[in-house]
Amino acid sequence: MSNMHRKMGTFALTMTGIGSIIGSGWLFGAWKAAQIAGPAAIFSWIIGMVVILFIALSYAELGAMFPEAGGMVKYPQYSHGSFIGFLAAWANWISIASTITVEAIASVQYMSTWPWEWARWSHSLVDNNILTTKGLFIASLLLLFYFFVNYWTVNLFAKANSFITIFKLIVPGVMAGSLFFAGFHGGNFTSSQGIAPYGWASVLTAVATSGIVFAFNGFQSPVNMAGEAKSPNKSIPIAVIGSILIAGFIYVILQVVFIGAVDPSMIVNGWSHLNFNSPFADLAIALSLNWLAIVLYVDAFVSPSGTGATYTATTSRMLYGMQKNGYLPNIFGTLHPLYGVPRPAMLLNLGVCFIFLFLFRGWGVLAEVISVATLISYIMGPVALTTLRRTASHFNRPFHLKGASIIAPCGFVFASLTLYWARWPLTGEVVFIIAIGLPIYFYYQAKNKWNGFKKQFLSGVWMLLYLGCMIFISYIGSEKFGGKNILTFGWDMVVIACLALGFYWWGVKSGIKTEYMAEAEKINKEFINK
Repeated sequence: MSNMHRKMGTFALTMTGIGSIIGSGWLFGAWKAAQIAGPAAIFSWIIGMVVILFIALSYAELGAMFPEAGGMVKYPQYSHGSFIGFLAAWANWISIASTITVEAIASVQYMSTWPWEWARWSHSLVDNNILTTKGLFIASLLLLFYFFVNYWTVNLFAKANSFITIFKLIVPGVMAGSLFFAGFHGGNFTSSQGIAPYGWASVLTAVATSGIVFAFNGFQSPVNMAGEAKSPNKSIPIAVIGSILIAGFIYVILQVVFIGAVDPSMIVNGWSHLNFNSPFADLAIALSLNWLAIVLYVDAFVSPSGTGATYTATTSRMLYGMQKNGYLPNIFGTLHPLYGVPRPAMLLNLGVCFIFLFLFRGWGVLAEVISVATLISYIMGPVALTTLRRTASHFNRPFHLKGASIIAPCGFVFASLTLYWARWPLTGEVVFIIAIGLPIYFYYQAKNKWNGFKKQFLSGVWMLLYLGCMIFISYIGSEKFGGKNILTFGWDMVVIACLALGFYWWGVKSGIKTEYMAEAEKINKEFINK
């Protein structure tokens, strides 16, 4: 990777973060959140931003400590060994690989409402928010496009990305302003059963399932690209926190404008009946802002394609990282001698993207799955941070998170609560998707003659029990979150918070000086000596 090493400054890293965060999330998130929570969706975005900030801060210290490509997959491995390392890596990889698919689906859903005569054929791409066979074909072409953009080079990607990101920032701004002046109905915020028509529990569910967690997911990109940062100590925390705050600000404004721009007649029966295939473009056409609709249709390709291309780059690095951890065959750890990209890993990702495309077929459905898988992978960050402060106290920390003893457990509790808000049975389904990965782990352990398996497994047993408890509470929890209402609203969250703190403490205590420490120390020292 030497030909592209340490090239990205703080600005480029922050742009990568914003570029990854602002993908299809803004094109659909405001509509989906309003559908779930009504005008109170504005609070959902703020809560989501706070949750992600707390989690991201833990990763900022880890990313600066170990500036390596695909780092998010490695930290739990250093702190707790291979079993938890694998679980976290698998959940993270599923959440990010499926994001590439969701971006392609988003472009096709916007394309399906093209208003022009010559584009009549596009109307048959989507039926009731689910892609038709034609739609699947076009989404497949987009996946191949993202793949080839990254297949040849990383530098081209870095140059194009800053340009795409600036475009992605301008369009939501222009759109928010135009919709605001063209038709803003202040009454929408209080009409139709008030500001929170479906109760405050719906505000929390919107955080987990309307694509809000999913929309902020991109903060990982600067962390995963830490290996290419010029000065990680400065750029990683700035890029991570900066990209979350800037994107959060944009998302809140978009949500406010969206709620105000909806024609009051459309919400007579309540916000939950609001149905769009391409939310903002439909609003623009309804307000006769045809030029704005055209800009949005262009952006519906550019925004998701920028994110899809970014993630195609980062997922291949994650698989590369998983191979280096010993969970995948050697071929996935090979880099192309000229372009420095892990091509076999990219091909595997492409195959997985197609599986997600044919299984889920709609933006809303897939965004829910991604959000929950993402939360499960995030949960390890705060635990790894605190554990490594004990087991690797002598390592150099270019960025030392102040107040970590409060921020890390809070991050863990917030992530656990958001996981619970995702509602039963979705919580159980996604944990099942994550369990599918375990046979792969056991296969490699058996191949390794179960060498050191017991120690690694015991270090990670808390995670299995934690997921089991989360599913159980989700099942017996409040009916407001899809449960059996044995544990009522309010108490359910108290129980989750206490449980989460217990598991956090157990997780930190379970951390061991793993056999991967030598490798971790080498990466840590190598960077300081540069």
